[in-house]
Amino acid sequence: MLDLVEIRDSVINGARNEVRDLVEKAVGEGGDAQKILNEGLVAAINVVGDKFEKGEFFLPELVMSAAAMREGLKILRPLLEQGNVKLFKVAVIGTVRGDIHDIGKSIVGIMLEGAGFSVIDLGVDVETDRFIEAIRQNNADLLGMSALLTTTMENMRGVIGALKKAGLNIKTMVGGAPLTEQFANEIGADGYAPNAASAVRKASELVKG
Repeated sequence: MLDLVEIRDSVINGARNEVRDLVEKAVGEGGDAQKILNEGLVAAINVVGDKFEKGEFFLPELVMSAAAMREGLKILRPLLEQGNVKLFKVAVIGTVRGDIHDIGKSIVGIMLEGAGFSVIDLGVDVETDRFIEAIRQNNADLLGMSALLTTTMENMRGVIGALKKAGLNIKTMVGGAPLTEQFANEIGADGYAPNAASAVRKASELVKG
């Protein structure tokens, strides 16, 4: 019998080897890949996000759970793609021009993958043209931009303006220590998240449908 609760709990506990073995076993027993993803892996990352926001989990637990989820995804992704299921929304992420801070953005990328996104991480100090090129090349559904310096925040406004000028209809999210929801609204972003857990939840809301 397919035990998705055990898969979910193993992801929450950050048990990478257990997650891999359990997902392999579930698939071998004929379990539906979509169901394993949604009720096992994605359900787990939602719990992890809630615990992080409540202060019950911290950054190490967040990273371990995300890494465990990736082990399960490695097994499920080929199966889902074989079935022609367009499950994975594409997210392009990067730290804006002039800013080389990477840790928060990278954690968001891992969490997004765990939540079922295909993530294109452009790294740090990303020029506007690179964002636009990556969005076009990958037919992206979401753009996530990060900044940790007040001096680079305004570059987000420039990217959003360039997207509109280029006629690209894509959802945009911003985040980083100095940002606020008010700033995100001012520059025309579709979403803002103060941490990785809420970023995943917001991203999923924005691309739903």
